[in-house]
Amino acid sequence: MIRDDIKAAQITAMKAGDKEARGAISLMQSAIKNRDIEARAPQSRDGKAPESDDALVIEVLQKMVKQRRESIDMFVKGGRQELADKEAAEIAVIERFLPQQMDEAQTTAAILAIKAEIGAEGMKDMGRLMAELKARHASELDMSKASGLVKAALS
Repeated sequence: MIRDDIKAAQITAMKAGDKEARGAISLMQSAIKNRDIEARAPQSRDGKAPESDDALVIEVLQKMVKQRRESIDMFVKGGRQELADKEAAEIAVIERFLPQQMDEAQTTAAILAIKAEIGAEGMKDMGRLMAELKARHASELDMSKASGLVKAALS
């Protein structure tokens, strides 16, 4: 389980004296714990918990990476390269625990296969195609990037 890998990495970082990795891993554990608490709440945000623990952890880690990428853009525009570098270092630590991401060619192939399977023909079918893509490949894709590829495949 990814959660166990994160705990082991925390111990390793502590023993090695790696403050940057230890800090990033602590942030990851905090975010995961917060998501656990949200999932237990009677009125959770999305109304459903992921089917597996790894899916929950992957969802949290992907959100953290997305937030950091947005922060990097803002820091670079604001002339704060040192803060952008810190965020990039955190992304590198977080991505060690995420499954290998599909490249653009693999994503396009998956989109075309699902399109043919469900008989999607135009933009009116985008919702169905995106839902099926997310159901099958959510942990391997950046869904915001996949959205553009889906639009291209349907137009």
